[in-house]
Amino acid sequence: MSFSSRNRNLLILHGTVLVWGFTGILGSLISIPSVPLVWYRVLIAFITLYVYFRVTKTSFSLPREALLKLFLTGALVGGHWILFFQSIKSSTISVGLVCLSSLTLFTAILEPLIGRKKISPLEIFTGVFIICGIVMIFKFESQYSLGISLGLGSAFLASLFSIINSRQVQKHPASLISFYEMIGAFIWLSVYMLITGGFDSGMKLHTSDFVYLMILGTICTSLAYVAGVAVLRELSAFRVALITNLEPVYGILLAFIFYGSREHMTLGFYGGATMIMGAIFMYPYLRNKIEKRKLQKTLPLV
Repeated sequence: MSFSSRNRNLLILHGTVLVWGFTGILGSLISIPSVPLVWYRVLIAFITLYVYFRVTKTSFSLPREALLKLFLTGALVGGHWILFFQSIKSSTISVGLVCLSSLTLFTAILEPLIGRKKISPLEIFTGVFIICGIVMIFKFESQYSLGISLGLGSAFLASLFSIINSRQVQKHPASLISFYEMIGAFIWLSVYMLITGGFDSGMKLHTSDFVYLMILGTICTSLAYVAGVAVLRELSAFRVALITNLEPVYGILLAFIFYGSREHMTLGFYGGATMIMGAIFMYPYLRNKIEKRKLQKTLPLV
């Protein structure tokens, strides 16, 4: 891989993560409730992916068992987005994004339990730091307790479907996984809205809502996802994971640009956010160092 090719892919990845960070802004700008918001998002997303597959002549074929798993996982994806947007609407964009960063904590706990593996000391160490950061935010931002709780719930669901997808992606193309999960999320949400009477006047869109939803469903979901997968052809998973951790940082900076004083928080919030983000950034670095040390110990002496 040439130097220019690597730089181009790094630029694409940073742009993709910046776009993901913009979803919080869009969620705040869209006036409709969280459930119909996500319903529109997944509808636009899977239609966009369908058009993409048709243009690129991608096969839709998957085993029936895989389709069922992806359909069920779609419920987790839909629930994650509903809780995330409701967290933002109940508090601030900054609170929602920082709480979403606890995804690392939940994954460190759930992945070994689901896979029946031993939890590493590094993951416990990282988890303790994240818990301390969350406790600090709760203490100083008690008026946003509901938003914080919803944000943590969103991160929990994201952790679950991320663990499931990490296994599915070993067997099936990532783009097809996303496509069928979007369809699953759409169907689950439609059933829920039928039962609860959600197809009402609350789904009526203003012109601005329609524009923001199109941006959210196409650029921030479908296109960003395809770009994020494409860079994996030339960039290591470690580098991609490290840069993806910048999503809350980009999102919070964008929130300050768009909303200014509305996003101003207490020093306790920034202290807790710093602990959470510090733990997230240090985890892959320390893990890489530990793995290199283990590899050096196993190399034969010459």
